[in-house]
Amino acid sequence: MDRSNTSTPSGMSDAGAKRKRGNPKGRAVDPRALAEVQTLLGDAPRRRDLLIEFLHRIQDKFGCIAAPHIVALARELKLATAEVYEVATFYHHFDVIKEGPDGELHRPPVLTVRVCDSLSCELAGARPLLEKLQAVAGPGVRVIAVPCVGRCEQAPVVVVGQNPVAQADVDKVSSRIAAGQTRCEVMGYVDYQQYLASGGYALARECLAGKRDVEDILKTMEHSGLRGLGGAGFPVGRKWRVLRGERQPRLMAVNIDEGEPGTFKDRYYLERDPHRFLEGMLIAAWATQVAEIYIYLRDEYAGCRAILERELAALRTAPPGALPVVHLRRGAGAYICGEESAMIESIEGKRGMPRLRPPYVAQVGLFGRPTLEHNMETLHWVRDIIDKGAEWFAGHGRHGRKGLRSFSVSGRVNKPGVHLAPAGITVRELIDEYCGGVPAGHRFYAYLPGGASGGILPASMGDIPLDFDTLQPHGCFIGSAAVIILSDQDKASAAARNIMKFFADESCGQCTPCRVGTAKALGLMQAATWDKPLLEELSGAMADASICGLGQAAPNPIRCVIKHFGHEIE
Repeated sequence: MDRSNTSTPSGMSDAGAKRKRGNPKGRAVDPRALAEVQTLLGDAPRRRDLLIEFLHRIQDKFGCIAAPHIVALARELKLATAEVYEVATFYHHFDVIKEGPDGELHRPPVLTVRVCDSLSCELAGARPLLEKLQAVAGPGVRVIAVPCVGRCEQAPVVVVGQNPVAQADVDKVSSRIAAGQTRCEVMGYVDYQQYLASGGYALARECLAGKRDVEDILKTMEHSGLRGLGGAGFPVGRKWRVLRGERQPRLMAVNIDEGEPGTFKDRYYLERDPHRFLEGMLIAAWATQVAEIYIYLRDEYAGCRAILERELAALRTAPPGALPVVHLRRGAGAYICGEESAMIESIEGKRGMPRLRPPYVAQVGLFGRPTLEHNMETLHWVRDIIDKGAEWFAGHGRHGRKGLRSFSVSGRVNKPGVHLAPAGITVRELIDEYCGGVPAGHRFYAYLPGGASGGILPASMGDIPLDFDTLQPHGCFIGSAAVIILSDQDKASAAARNIMKFFADESCGQCTPCRVGTAKALGLMQAATWDKPLLEELSGAMADASICGLGQAAPNPIRCVIKHFGHEIE
């Protein structure tokens, strides 16, 4: 067919129509918005992997992200507007706004007050506190419920802007708002000079100067029995050795996206002794010949971010040797980015969606390079293990287990907090010896041994050693060692509903079993009597067919309640 004379409905030929189309499809770039974005970006390189960092700059400056800024940012990065929009709308901490019917931009209130509604805070009265704060909020203030902010030992927690309020009540929060105290500042931690004065970086200096043998370091780490403390539990020495066998250049990604409800140990250590982690990070990078390091820190930890910015600057000014390039990247509110491949996607400036495996990140990770992925606390122990020897670390433990664990304990105990205890300690021992028992008028009823995803067990099973591999036979796992204690004034079924709501909200939506299954399960769990056969069928589909650990572990609370607390749901 001869198309040269074919006409469009208006009578214009196709060729003529193409010549007349001078403007690209979609929204035109607003000159003012473009100038504002260019000013915010300054001389930063216009790279895709910096997209989330740039979105933070816009959010911090204007309190939201408007459509004109999305279009302008897309123009600067040479991306499709849809690519920028889908990333901006994926993360909870970005307020993406559109024009209303009147053509005006309806911006959010100037100040956002966030009330944590995860399990430990709910036990401490977060729900009525949320309602009271919403009732008294003044103009220019919005009060919203948010998932775990990583301060479970301070429950209930409210965050005014970026300023956390511990053991919050209406008066405390109102006074912070009135005083304009919206920033988080952490004081009293061990800074660079103090750390050096106590012998810090001596080991890193020896490694970087070639005075330490890599093979000796690898053997020490292997013999110590240290396993990844972010939840997966992969042996650290083996991970280092595997990465050394991969092609170069190699990268490291440090996971501090501590979003598991009940977990706050990484924040605890960063707020007190950040250089112990940084020195361990440098030793790991040296041992595995890593060229660049990316530290991924959850956005809720504004105080920790300020610490790391200051202390990394001090470290670069007077380094113990030749340092790899270290990038500090800021999360944007997405629990799923605690999963290693989702974190890598986020560092690359994308939505935090888990990758299918294989290949594993040690083979094809960040930017397609072999990547050493570690949790912050794992690196925190490197210096002590090498200085004191593998036997020192392995020599701790109870009930046949080896090593130390940092337990984040919250809920119904007199002394919540991070408690360093022997691996294999039982929850009864942990409560009695480290947590000061349960409050007066309460009786130990149940516990979550591994945060939201680790399952729920009754007090009658409180003598199981808490460690890797000990809880799996009971349908649970220790994960990041986040232990939440319930009393006889609580219900395990209510705790499970709280957890399932969290999973439903935090599912990335990539796979149907998780996206649909968590929402469906939550609906079924609202009934006074649970449909156990249907919930079990749904649990099986989520556990077997979900891409990552969120959907695979989401059924754990359901199955535990059905098995151990059936009287609550019948």
